[in-house]
Amino acid sequence: MQIMRAKTVALVTEDSSESQGLTRKQSNNQNNRHNTRLGHELLTTSALTALSTIMGTAALVGIHHRYRKQRQPDASLVDYATGIRSHLPSASKPQLTRFRYACQQAAAAWQQSYHKAIDDKGSDSNTTDFSAVHTTTMLARSVCWVSGVASMPKNISSMNDDNPENDFGVVGIDGDREVVWQTTMPERVHDIVVQPISNVLNELSDNDHNRDVVVMGRRPSEKFWVLDTATGQVKFAIKASNHRHFYGHACYSLDGKLLYVTENDTISLDGKIGIYDAHDAYKKVAEFDSHGIGPHELIMHPDSETLVIANGGIKTEQASREELNLDSMRPSLVYLNRHNGSLLEQIFPEHNQMSVRHLAMHNDGTVMIGIQFQGDKHINVPLVLTHKRGNSDFKPLIMPNNQWQRFHQYIASVAVDSKRHLLCVTTPIGGCAAIYDLSTRELIDDVSLPDCAGASVLFTDKKPGFIVSDGQGQLTTLEVNDTSATGSINQDKTEKIQRIIKDSKVHKMSFDNHLQTL
Repeated sequence: MQIMRAKTVALVTEDSSESQGLTRKQSNNQNNRHNTRLGHELLTTSALTALSTIMGTAALVGIHHRYRKQRQPDASLVDYATGIRSHLPSASKPQLTRFRYACQQAAAAWQQSYHKAIDDKGSDSNTTDFSAVHTTTMLARSVCWVSGVASMPKNISSMNDDNPENDFGVVGIDGDREVVWQTTMPERVHDIVVQPISNVLNELSDNDHNRDVVVMGRRPSEKFWVLDTATGQVKFAIKASNHRHFYGHACYSLDGKLLYVTENDTISLDGKIGIYDAHDAYKKVAEFDSHGIGPHELIMHPDSETLVIANGGIKTEQASREELNLDSMRPSLVYLNRHNGSLLEQIFPEHNQMSVRHLAMHNDGTVMIGIQFQGDKHINVPLVLTHKRGNSDFKPLIMPNNQWQRFHQYIASVAVDSKRHLLCVTTPIGGCAAIYDLSTRELIDDVSLPDCAGASVLFTDKKPGFIVSDGQGQLTTLEVNDTSATGSINQDKTEKIQRIIKDSKVHKMSFDNHLQTL
């Protein structure tokens, strides 16, 4: 009897499971039919609207042409086409750019509405439906900067029903510091890398707005994502190969064809540089040794042949982010041949706990270096250095009274304006952003900006400067006054001349570590 009951229960359970499976399948089929019906209704509505617009325009042109013929017998319908052509050159470039972006984003939105699957080259499956992971909202404006976001507005992140707690993201920002698009991310991101304009043909065809932007996961991460710069739509999600994780930064070759990524060998803990083919869906094609441990940021030298790598020197445990070797760490700045990975130069800082972390490149080949000091807090070491190939040592910038503790031992971002020889560095722990005059190597001034991290060049015809993002949702412009007046005072000798003009615009989000310009 017990055996018969067990069989009966098993049959009932099996029938119940099959019934539930059929119910879920029927529900999915109903959802698919509903989505298809909505898509057809949308297509029909769009077609009818377009047809009505065309017919209405044709009717208005016909009425107007009949009126013209009464007064001008020689009038012709060709005059309308001629008139449109004659007015096209007078349309301003910003207007045409906004129209182009609107068309692109409308197409992207149409694609998203059908939940088109996009190839995920790093996953086990052939395709991934990004609509289940990422949500993108867009406005018809040109993008000037891209930033990671540690906390998105709740009304945006809640649109992702599969992960309502996800509030990480990436945003595109226009010249007025307004958010153009925002895309949710499944994890916190770090560096943002914009694909260079690949060649003169692209410049002539005005295709640079279709460049990719690579979003790196926060160190250590097993993924990076490739987005469209104009729309914020996710194109690829690339997963790290076996026994590898990413260290948060990447850079393109100057022709935009290859992407170089800092990686970690999770077995030996040696630093690696992964090379990915941007023209083949970011497939990994090679790997070099970084000649150090914990490679963080890397940049391309202006000679287009040399990789410059900041080996932080820190062994990191993947699951906990625990730093394992602070006493024995050995950071360095490395120059590699980008084609074969051969070591060209390697320079070590004066103190073994000066972790070489963040880099920026001047057009003359001088590397700007931001240090994260891992030693005791009372030790005062220079945190902003420069180096040029052929020099045997780093060269620190000048800090008034040598008070590097002002930066609380951590430089989060470095941004250089090569044209005006200016450098901006940020420190979220120190709560300030500082601007240096590279011609004199002296500090122009620093301004209080709590939790600031991202920094990029401010492109303006008015005054030189930078844009800085922070964790409180501010995008702050820092315009620099005449650098010749550094340290001077006004006539009554009571107040410093304002060297940096600060203007902040607040958003309801928390910006993350890095801000990059297009």
